[in-house]
Amino acid sequence: MLISRRVTSRNILFPDGTRKTLGYMLPGEYEFKTASPEIMELLNGGMDVLLPGHTDWQTFKTGKSFEVPANSAFKLRLNVPVDYCCSYG
Repeated sequence: MLISRRVTSRNILFPDGTRKTLGYMLPGEYEFKTASPEIMELLNGGMDVLLPGHTDWQTFKTGKSFEVPANSAFKLRLNVPVDYCCSYG
């Protein structure tokens, strides 16, 4: 579990070995690194995302998701709090 002043996340492990992370981020700018492929789904809120290999920021809002390849990094800009769920491949 990651807890900071700006990001809180909790890992959930399922009997079949599947892992998900549920989290909450306060407004700010972040950079995360991946070890395995990730799908990040926004449950509430919105953010601008700079995905690996891209030069343009993309906006994602509640109900949308994006994929991040393994062994990469991505940046986030949040103007509002965000609830999210990450699924790992």
